[in-house]
Amino acid sequence: MAQAVGGNGGPEYAGMIDALRDFLDRVAGARPDTETINRLTGDLERWGTELAEHAVPEERQLFAHRTDLRGRGQTMIPPIAVTERDDTRIRGTVTFGRYFLGRGDAAHGGSIALVFDEVLGRFANLGGRRTGRTAYLNVEFRSVTPLDRELTVTGEFVKEEGRKRYLRGELWDGATLCAEAEALIVELRPGAQ
Repeated sequence: MAQAVGGNGGPEYAGMIDALRDFLDRVAGARPDTETINRLTGDLERWGTELAEHAVPEERQLFAHRTDLRGRGQTMIPPIAVTERDDTRIRGTVTFGRYFLGRGDAAHGGSIALVFDEVLGRFANLGGRRTGRTAYLNVEFRSVTPLDRELTVTGEFVKEEGRKRYLRGELWDGATLCAEAEALIVELRPGAQ
């Protein structure tokens, strides 16, 4: 396993992740011919081989560890930008691209749950708190969640009891509530990961 050169990937890493997000949206919305599919497959295989030469252990990877970037510099979930945060509330924006399409120009319900897990889970672990894991996440869908529109996502602490942290969140399209969630995050015992 080769060691990565450089620190946090700099702005170039952010550009690569943005290009990858755009590529995934285009893959989701395309119906390419066989020649294009074969050419793109070859390119992806070559890129995979090149990246394999830069493999590092999880604790040194950039993907999902760049807290300075939207979505922590990863593409598994739509990019989330935190705009406000204090000890009890968090607020941000999120846009579901074509890659997260469920059907009928609406975001897939699983991707909405991922957004809540990301926002509430990360929020529960901030402020000097020990790391916790999601014990349950209950999402209620209230309205269609549109694609390609900046939405507002919020989270708040409801209460904390010992190792248990209760949170709730909401996803809004303007004045329309798209979904809401309740989560229980349980603090890990010392030595657990």
